[in-house]
Amino acid sequence: MGRDEQIEEREVLDSIFADEITDISDTSYRIAIPLEVVQPDDETEAAPTLLLTVAYPETYPDIPPNLTLSAPPDAPKHTHLDIQDDKKRLLSALQPVIEESLGMAMVFTLASTLKDSAELLISERQAAAQSIKDVEAAKAEEEENRKFHGTAVTRETFLAWRDRFRKEMAEAEEKKREDKEAEDKRRRVKAEERMTGKQLFERGLVGKVEEDEDEGGADLVQPVQELKVED
Repeated sequence: MGRDEQIEEREVLDSIFADEITDISDTSYRIAIPLEVVQPDDETEAAPTLLLTVAYPETYPDIPPNLTLSAPPDAPKHTHLDIQDDKKRLLSALQPVIEESLGMAMVFTLASTLKDSAELLISERQAAAQSIKDVEAAKAEEEENRKFHGTAVTRETFLAWRDRFRKEMAEAEEKKREDKEAEDKRRRVKAEERMTGKQLFERGLVGKVEEDEDEGGADLVQPVQELKVED
């Protein structure tokens, strides 16, 4: 009974995979499964093809077929699918289908499930890669925008700026006051240098006179006080 079902299934598969199926022996064959992959705009690589080798045990379909997964010889490695590394994962995804299909022809269902699983895996990896690109692009855009908009103001950064501003203003005011005092002193000295002795006395530069008195200038003042104005 098992062998009759195997022959019947093989004939059905010939009609479905006319150009993709290749006999290896009376009880084994290989099916080429081209994947349909939506390529992003920046990717031009060809979609990969899976080779599913099926070998019938004597009592198939009461027990599962022996399955082997490989890539075509010299096939370029796809960016988002490595059949050598991914075949265990892909074949494991067939296990629920196998368990549900025991006692029935299942190879077509297994091939279809394998195709869907591989295409989904590629799609998930493409989405993950695109997410990374989007994050990197967003970071680059944020950096570019920061050049034009500066750093965002927070309460902490504002308070720090305010303290620096007040300190700078106080230092500027102090320097301005010191500069003004120095300028006033310089002008006063120059003005005093241009005054005659009489002008100095008439302007009441007491500090100067008192300083002269302390230094023995009293003898110079006394004769002035004794002067009499004649009518």
